[in-house]
Amino acid sequence: MIEVEVHNLLRNLLKSKTEALWPHHLTMARIVARALRLGRDALIQTGIPPSHDHHSYRLSYWIPLLVWHQSVIVVAPDGILDELQRLNLQPWINPETLNHPDLIANKPILRGDSWPDDSFSGVLLTTPSAWLSSRFRDDHNFPQQVLTVIDGVDDLETWTRQTLTVSLHPQDWNHLMEQQPEQGETIRDTRIHLTRILFQHPPNPYQCYVLDNPEQEMIEQLYGVIDPQLSEWQGFWQRWQRPGQLKWAVVDRILGTFSLFCGPVDVASELGPIWPQQPVVLIGGALDLDKQAPIYRQAVGLGEITGVKFTPDRQSQLIQLYIPSGFPLPNTPQYQLTLIKELYNILYISLSVQGFSVLLIGDVPLKAQVSTAMAAEFGSRVRVETTDLPENAVLVTGWEFWRQHHGRLPSPHLLAIATLPIPSLEDPLVAGQVAYYKQRHLDWFRFYLLPQALSELQRAVATVRDSQGVVALFDSRVLHRSYGEQVLTALSPSARINYLDRLWLVQ
Repeated sequence: MIEVEVHNLLRNLLKSKTEALWPHHLTMARIVARALRLGRDALIQTGIPPSHDHHSYRLSYWIPLLVWHQSVIVVAPDGILDELQRLNLQPWINPETLNHPDLIANKPILRGDSWPDDSFSGVLLTTPSAWLSSRFRDDHNFPQQVLTVIDGVDDLETWTRQTLTVSLHPQDWNHLMEQQPEQGETIRDTRIHLTRILFQHPPNPYQCYVLDNPEQEMIEQLYGVIDPQLSEWQGFWQRWQRPGQLKWAVVDRILGTFSLFCGPVDVASELGPIWPQQPVVLIGGALDLDKQAPIYRQAVGLGEITGVKFTPDRQSQLIQLYIPSGFPLPNTPQYQLTLIKELYNILYISLSVQGFSVLLIGDVPLKAQVSTAMAAEFGSRVRVETTDLPENAVLVTGWEFWRQHHGRLPSPHLLAIATLPIPSLEDPLVAGQVAYYKQRHLDWFRFYLLPQALSELQRAVATVRDSQGVVALFDSRVLHRSYGEQVLTALSPSARINYLDRLWLVQ
């Protein structure tokens, strides 16, 4: 069987490596080889964020894909595709090492936004945007029934919304008036009225607002008198008319302009029809606490599927988890001062040990206050959301910056987290999605906010496991809310500590 041959190939390759390796390579390779042989779907949670460069799992699926005699497609962001193309396995995969008739050597590898031609029988590397756009348009740029590996599906919902969201920007209004000058006054008046209404909304950190009924009616009245021949206006209107859409505006208060957006609230209904078109192997880091990932599968429209979940190794990836008792709740007046005092104490201890520290703070005003306070005490070693870091640096960052860059930064020996990354209802887009769940009488916290927070938390902490460092969590809801056990499960394996001690951080 291909599983045995791939196992032997990968085992011989891993024996030649001197660095510490991911312990689940062989198991994952057999799962992917089996999916190739049977054409059966699989969902694999590696426990490693897709962007994490320090320990890669990609050898596990790359070898079976290269030796299987049929064509395959790999869908992944450009950074992952670059990594795959850098893997030189020619010395390990050649006709002399392959004994099974269903295995081949020197399989062609191409990268592009569509299938080359009917004669191609290699590995095609493509991006989520290209693959999803083709599937949603049903334009046959990629053939059906070709096994497809999608790597990095932690971001699948985001990819889908980005692919399906349509927008109108200030220049699109100008183009519309140029194309239909006879309706120029109506177009101009609608734009002015929308600007006036949108700028009456109080400012928020996100500078975006879900469109209310009066604003939606103005746009619909405009479409009643114009002929949307421009592709931007036509595409926007087609998406707008579909049920289950979130409609919002982003304003630029300095320029006095706005942009309109429309995209699906529920991506499951959009993705559901795609999955039967080909066998798929979906690979992510932390998708669900359950290996069968029921909440994740519901969110992306997946039916029954073989699920596998790899957990961090307790011997080599155990973290020290500091959760102080008696800490004020995040929504109390005492929280900010207590947090800053606690961060002072923990940084004094951590900076006595050479290493990299991270303060992860989602609240924008609080992040600014903490960075100012820490810089006043610890000087230029404190940096805010930058990859230009001095030795023994303290990085103050929000969740988005850390998610995008932590894979290329050193493993911190201290990661201090202010509050759990539960999406804020103050974000109009989050509020719009919560309203969608409420309309359908679904548990919006259990099915939306909490899974988002747990996935974000696991991705953030994964890099600390490389150094077996300390994660300090200053959110006492973990100790007092019913979902606290799920948070602790997401952070395992860990050793709980409720006191400060320099010995934690000794490498």
